[in-house]
Amino acid sequence: MMVSELLAPFGIRAPRRATAESTLVERLRRGDRAAVGEAYDEHHVAVRAFARRLVGEDAAAEDLVHEVFVTLPRAIQRFDAEASLRTFLVSIAVNHARHHLRAASRRRGAIDRFAREPEATAANPEQHALRASLARALNRALDTLPLDQRVVFVLCEVEDRTSVEVAEIVGAPEGTVRTRLFHARKKLRDELEREGIR
Repeated sequence: MMVSELLAPFGIRAPRRATAESTLVERLRRGDRAAVGEAYDEHHVAVRAFARRLVGEDAAAEDLVHEVFVTLPRAIQRFDAEASLRTFLVSIAVNHARHHLRAASRRRGAIDRFAREPEATAANPEQHALRASLARALNRALDTLPLDQRVVFVLCEVEDRTSVEVAEIVGAPEGTVRTRLFHARKKLRDELEREGIR
């Protein structure tokens, strides 16, 4: 029987074993520069994918990734050990994305790629043109959303995260996340209907 099973009936949790991630976090907190490189190697792909979905442009996404990892040594002091380091890095990206998105309305890279990708089942030019048209309409609709709703929509609908995870990332109650998602979906539906897409 494991120690945690023996202690559970008494409401006592066994101390967490040191994991590679907790060791990395401790090194980051101590200012170990090599630890930033290791965090980058391990998590930059996920952070970049989120940034591309959120800001839609490769150059802006790269800038955002750079800002996240440059900020990490200072931001790590706010890290909550209950969260994962990846979730923490995405939350930093959300905060930095606010500046990018306020400066200019960004297009969604993932949706643009959707429009450019030919369907595997048919190489019909009409279908390709329809997909491109739908992607452009969705981009325009996404650009009408307030930033908080846009962030929640991308995290929930594009990245398929739970409302609990998203609440942790954006620092808002889960109910607020669900409300933002509800309003985002409604606004997107209304915008697409205005363009004749149902």
